[in-house]
Amino acid sequence: MNKIYFIRNQKVMLDKDLAELYQVSTGRLNEQVKRNMDRFPPDFMFQLREDEFNDLISQIAISSWGGRRTLPYAFTEHGVLMLSSVLSSETAIKANIQIMRIYTKMREFLMSNQEILVKLEQIERKVGDHDESIQAIFKYLKQLLIPAEQVNRQRIGFKRAGEKD
Repeated sequence: MNKIYFIRNQKVMLDKDLAELYQVSTGRLNEQVKRNMDRFPPDFMFQLREDEFNDLISQIAISSWGGRRTLPYAFTEHGVLMLSSVLSSETAIKANIQIMRIYTKMREFLMSNQEILVKLEQIERKVGDHDESIQAIFKYLKQLLIPAEQVNRQRIGFKRAGEKD
């Protein structure tokens, strides 16, 4: 899971990390991709821009990127699936199955968190609608807690003869 990054609002894996998982060189992986470019539309794979690559390096704070001559490719979940048809070794197939399981777990985790967020928003809306009413109730309850001697209230009831207000 630590090899999945969030770039351009998508969960992606980089060519270097995929090559490591598939036990091939990054050059070999990219060579196979370039030979089959029609299988990798922009929603399956894209090349990082210079600023994205620099941000990524600073985020993960590692220097193992080496002296790349080209910017890395980022593969979406669908792109990772397509790689299994381009790299058909037994290792690639096993690695691909593992990656798909991780993507599935991530999706389930995000969905469960989303359900919790929806519930919280529903509760917030319910409480938000009653906010003024709840505050008014507390205001009146506080007034009832003040001792009668401290409150300047007009007395109500019958007056005896000669009694003032």
